[in-house]
Amino acid sequence: MKTLESERLILRSFREEDAADLYAYAKLDTVGPNAGWAPHATIRESREILRKFITDDDVWALELKQESRVIGSVGLHARITTKGEKVYELGYVLSTPYEGHGYMTEAVKRVLAYAFDELNLPYVKVAHFVDNDKSRRVIERCGFRFEQTGIHQSASYGPKQSKIYMMTQNEYRQSQGGNEQ
Repeated sequence: MKTLESERLILRSFREEDAADLYAYAKLDTVGPNAGWAPHATIRESREILRKFITDDDVWALELKQESRVIGSVGLHARITTKGEKVYELGYVLSTPYEGHGYMTEAVKRVLAYAFDELNLPYVKVAHFVDNDKSRRVIERCGFRFEQTGIHQSASYGPKQSKIYMMTQNEYRQSQGGNEQ
């Protein structure tokens, strides 16, 4: 993945040496369940996930510049709908001790700029489980438009009710003070 930078963060590809940082937040019971996966039980499990991130190359490590530490991740995942349409969906997690400082909003806004300005995507979707207010607030601060309620298959907990949002390239441009294209 292309390395992206914001004021306080470097968004970059994961590396093998990120295993300890990944495990530090992935083992927390306040992180994974909000994203639909069980907390990591061992660093070995984190290493396996890390290898998948490296192979798939669709998840950025969020490195906090001032600490040179990975504190979370943001993914921009290509998905195929039931109608055969290719869509891009954001997914993200942040280590609990770093919540409440605007890091995830900053990261998502940087990924949106990349998605619309460089990849020229027509739209991006994002979803959160209905009980995940922290994720909802990030989505709202970033300017996504509510689309519908639906069911997402979580990795560890089965189907869960979700709220699905979307932002088109034109909506993004308007929010940035630009003209529709």
